[in-house]
Amino acid sequence: MVLEPPHLDPTAGAAAAIDEVVYANVFEGLTRIDQNGGVQPSLATSWTISDDGMTYTFTLKEGVTFHDGTGFDADDVVFTYDRARAEDSTNAQKGIFAPITSVTAVDPSTIEIKIAQPQGDFLFNIGRGDAVIVAPESAETNQSNPVGTGPFKFVQWDQGSRVILEKNPNYTGTPAFMNKARFVFISDPNAAQNAMLAGDVDGFANFPAPESLAIFEADPRYQVVRGSTEGETILSTNNAKAPFNDKRVRQAIAHALDRQAIIDGAMFGYGTPIGTHFAPHHPYYEDLLDTYPRDIERAKALLAEAGYPEGFEATFKLPPPTYARRGGQIIAAQLREIGIELELINVEWGQWLEDVFKTKNYDLSIVSHVEPFDIGIYANPDYYFQYDNVVFQAIIEKLNVTANEAKREQLARAAQRILTEDAVNGYLFQLAKTGVWNTNLEGMWPNSPVEGNDLTAVRWTN
Repeated sequence: MVLEPPHLDPTAGAAAAIDEVVYANVFEGLTRIDQNGGVQPSLATSWTISDDGMTYTFTLKEGVTFHDGTGFDADDVVFTYDRARAEDSTNAQKGIFAPITSVTAVDPSTIEIKIAQPQGDFLFNIGRGDAVIVAPESAETNQSNPVGTGPFKFVQWDQGSRVILEKNPNYTGTPAFMNKARFVFISDPNAAQNAMLAGDVDGFANFPAPESLAIFEADPRYQVVRGSTEGETILSTNNAKAPFNDKRVRQAIAHALDRQAIIDGAMFGYGTPIGTHFAPHHPYYEDLLDTYPRDIERAKALLAEAGYPEGFEATFKLPPPTYARRGGQIIAAQLREIGIELELINVEWGQWLEDVFKTKNYDLSIVSHVEPFDIGIYANPDYYFQYDNVVFQAIIEKLNVTANEAKREQLARAAQRILTEDAVNGYLFQLAKTGVWNTNLEGMWPNSPVEGNDLTAVRWTN
């Protein structure tokens, strides 16, 4: 993996790298998301939905134990969901749980969840990493010693280096093929290439050196897997901080960006241009690429209207991924053409989470938002973009309680148009999934419908 997780509890952190280690491997939810984005049973074997769409009754798998030997039953589901939706919850996706009005253990193997209004994507949302089931006995120490019910058990975390998992001999579902798996963290593209070629690493789900893929394609020891992700790569913008609180400044930046040049220069052509915060492969996607065509003179005029005829200086914090470090240099050159001088500041992932995501101490940054259907984050004015638009918030509120597919699409497209018109962020490209694997390995996911590296079906063929 490129990034090391800050900790290993997916119910208490926003970093996708957490789920990329533990989702479906160590922890399980009531439902799980498969490689095609479909909802499958997990700790719940089946469920029924009331006619009004507001009561879900789940039948739970029996005979399940957590990795520390404690038993799993309906009380653990009540604990997990009440903890996640509590006022002091640190869950990064509390919105998943906001519709819930009650969680009741009918009996040890039956759970009833009531929601305030019908939710079209409720079963999908509770299948994400933020909604995995944890035990009260181990919840407080899951960050350093994760204890779940999944097919792999946590063994060891050598911080700065690796996390080791081993097969759970007491798993009640389909057992994993592998006896042990080792996650190694390599952010440097050259080091990643060398580790693969030397055989030190057997697979890289998101290879950080796209310029080297031809080397692996020509080598019979490897297979290169191209797929899609939910990762909208954006020029993150602090909308509450001058001069970026002026829409004209953000629109000027949008007119200065050359998406294809960024994709070609940073990702060697791997990536799909986007004009809003939405995945192009989703049926609700609205193509808004032409809203702000590259127009340097128009960008300069907008800056002048905003009171910056000579431009201005700003800071640009870049986390470790290739798209950020390389893309940042290209964007800085593009914005220099309209008078915006950026100070490039390389930060490690933990520092990015603290400075940018948590304390909002930044001007501009770059990151891929890999959560599925996450346009709703813009409805939270406290989110790190600090975008506050009551019209947009009303649309998302309505979308969240709408089950009719046609109406959901209409609302989602309206929300996309507002974000693009307001140029909330610089919308760059959808992150491609370019995996490199040993030819003798099979079972890896070609796409990433959710954050995760599900190892349950990965095996050696000889």
